[in-house]
Amino acid sequence: MRHVWLGLVLLAASHTAAAGLFSDDEAHKRIEALQQENQQLQQKLKAMDERVTKLDATLRSQGLLDLLQSVEAMKNDMAKLRGQIEVNTYNIDTTQKRQKDLYVDLDNRLRKLERMDGPAPSATPTPGASAAPATPAASSDPAAENRAYESAFNLFKIGNYQAAIAGFQNFLKTYSASPLAANAQYWIGNSYSALKDYKSAIAQQQKVIQTYPNSPKVPDAMLNIASSQAELGDKDGAKKSLEEIVAKHPLSPAADTAKKRLAK
Repeated sequence: MRHVWLGLVLLAASHTAAAGLFSDDEAHKRIEALQQENQQLQQKLKAMDERVTKLDATLRSQGLLDLLQSVEAMKNDMAKLRGQIEVNTYNIDTTQKRQKDLYVDLDNRLRKLERMDGPAPSATPTPGASAAPATPAASSDPAAENRAYESAFNLFKIGNYQAAIAGFQNFLKTYSASPLAANAQYWIGNSYSALKDYKSAIAQQQKVIQTYPNSPKVPDAMLNIASSQAELGDKDGAKKSLEEIVAKHPLSPAADTAKKRLAK
């Protein structure tokens, strides 16, 4: 009986030991399972972190996209402004050309009238004027006189203003008593105005007024003075010159222009 009891005790002990070994295996399996789960969770976490990073980058790039869109809109507006500036520049050039053509046409008409009526009574220079006495060629060769004037005037028409100034100055030295002298002096001032040398333009146009007070070119010279004064920022002087044109030469085309400018 005692032997049977000992056998039963040993059998129970062996079962208990076996049970303990089984628990360790299960623990290892659970640990491995948990480790695998942790790895999976870490992978998911890494994936989520990458997605967050991508989302952040996307949001940042979206902000830059908005900025780029604003820049593109500004570029479009600038392109429109450039286009408008080009249109305005073209219109200005066209207007200036028309104005020059008008002056040329008026000059040609005045020259024809002056040729028909003879020298203007005011062609005599005032004391201190720089014009030289007329040479015999001035009265003996009207064709040469006309060619000299035309040569200088053609230089003005093509925009070679420096050469035109020299041409008209030579004309005045050679043909100071010419009925075209006032015109030549006027175009010298107008050439300086075209060169944006407004102070010289004013000085040269004042010579027209002082030396040839009865010339039809005087109102135009006064108008050119007003324009030059305005370009120099002398608004009061420009206004005074325009008012003087209207008062002294009310029937001239320059007076009509002066009235329009004064109305503005």
